[in-house]
Amino acid sequence: MNPSSPTPPRSGGQLLADALAVHGVDTVFGVPGESYLAVLDGLYSHRDAIRFVTCRHEGSAAFMAEAYGKLTGRPAVLMVTRGPGASNATIGIHTAQQDSTPLVVFVGQVGNDFMGREAFQEVDYRRMFGSMAKWATQIDRTDRIPEIVAHAFQVATSGRMGPVVVALPEDTLSGTASVADSASYQPVQAHPSPAQIETLRELLAAAQRPLVIAGGSGWTPAGCEALRVFAESCALPVACSFRRQDLIDHHHPNYVGDVGIGVNPKLAERVRDADLLIAIGPRLGEMTTSGYTLLESPRPRQKLVHVHPGAEELGSVFQADLMINAGMAQFTAALAGVRIEAPRWRDSVAQARADLDAWRARPAVFEQPGLDRLDLWEVVDTLQRAVPADTIVTNGAGNFATWAHRFWRYGGLRTQLAPTSGAMGYGIPAAVAARIAAPDRNVVCFAGDGDFLMSAAELATAAQYDAGFLTLLFNNGMYGTIRMHQERDFPGRVSGTDLVNPDFARYAEAFGGFGARVERTAEFGPALEQALGFIGRHRRPALIELAVDPQVITPGRSLDQIAGG
Repeated sequence: MNPSSPTPPRSGGQLLADALAVHGVDTVFGVPGESYLAVLDGLYSHRDAIRFVTCRHEGSAAFMAEAYGKLTGRPAVLMVTRGPGASNATIGIHTAQQDSTPLVVFVGQVGNDFMGREAFQEVDYRRMFGSMAKWATQIDRTDRIPEIVAHAFQVATSGRMGPVVVALPEDTLSGTASVADSASYQPVQAHPSPAQIETLRELLAAAQRPLVIAGGSGWTPAGCEALRVFAESCALPVACSFRRQDLIDHHHPNYVGDVGIGVNPKLAERVRDADLLIAIGPRLGEMTTSGYTLLESPRPRQKLVHVHPGAEELGSVFQADLMINAGMAQFTAALAGVRIEAPRWRDSVAQARADLDAWRARPAVFEQPGLDRLDLWEVVDTLQRAVPADTIVTNGAGNFATWAHRFWRYGGLRTQLAPTSGAMGYGIPAAVAARIAAPDRNVVCFAGDGDFLMSAAELATAAQYDAGFLTLLFNNGMYGTIRMHQERDFPGRVSGTDLVNPDFARYAEAFGGFGARVERTAEFGPALEQALGFIGRHRRPALIELAVDPQVITPGRSLDQIAGG
């Protein structure tokens, strides 16, 4: 629309729907509510270009939107109703904040004429989300909808990306205004200076034991390729931060493992012993630093180069020798000029890779004779050989995720969807979103029994939108991570961690899906073949329940061993 020409009046709901079209939105996740009916009506005129994915719970809808943004690299959109709807969505908004995922959340709100009276489901969203979102605002005038929506997308995608929450009073949506549409948002990222890149080269040239840790958000295929070239040309070992393992193909010889929960002790030692750490993108938070122990605060023993898109993050915990405020695409493009001839650390890459291969070998718990246990290592290995390299793997939180993080070989960018926030219930909604975003790719969700039932209703959403994916459900009848800590700290005093579960295979079948229960290792291969075939034919979800021995709580130690110290 030409801003200089007369603009016909439009309702607030139509203005908002039109604004989403301007910003290139193709998918909205949400649960419908009466507080934003005018927006749903506005979306009707864009029904051929913008799909509204109707979910069964706002928490799951928020997870889906967050996963969609993470997978596509574009700002995702979530719509929820006021009060309870917004409260339910909080878990996904918190995940977007901790995972630095671009997300724009629209929340219905009571009318301005009712505000301040504790009207039905009224909440002050600026206060509710003020510390959780990059920006929380409210549109009080219909004619400002294009302006504020454009600002919301701008904030969500610039610098350190994250969630923005926009409240929509009912009278703002029902009112009309003659106002032009905005232009589409333009993400803004900082660039490294030539002097910073030269300082990086000098630090690298002087190093003896350098290590790269890649992480964070904002990565592109070109950025990952530039990282690969940089690692190869400088013979650098590359580790990935917690749940960012898809930034480099795990078959690449320079990949040496992930620095997160349950880190390989030899990789942890390599981080401690490094004389130069080049952290490209991660926040260097609690999980990636093993509780802030791998690096000392505020001045690490290692020389540290920290690259991050958010200037406020640099120096917030660790004072780096070189702090570079830059987006991932912008920084990695500048690495093309960094070369080290005959690096003295070249042999360290092969040793670090050998340490990783040893860490990924079959755990000793499955090599003990006489044990009749489902071999989870064999399960993961069989699955890996059965699906393509670009398969998207999702998971929520729990000890079961170790099998995905430690033993799965991720195939490169956007093959992993996992919450660095540690949120349970993430895996199933993320798998639905992944299959909707990438309908031609295989999607596998690793889930625990407690984790699965937090969002299992979204199998209905998967069925509704032909978003078939495979769930591997690790059923040990307990909240495993909490039980592990309980046995360690209060051995023999089990309290609050036992679970009584349904028949998970029949549960999946109730949604028109496929279900199977596997109790022996030999049963998994045939069940997997049936499940993958079912998804291919019907595009419905499939679930394989794994009857996990409660003793197999970690790949390295049994529950009894943990309880015994």
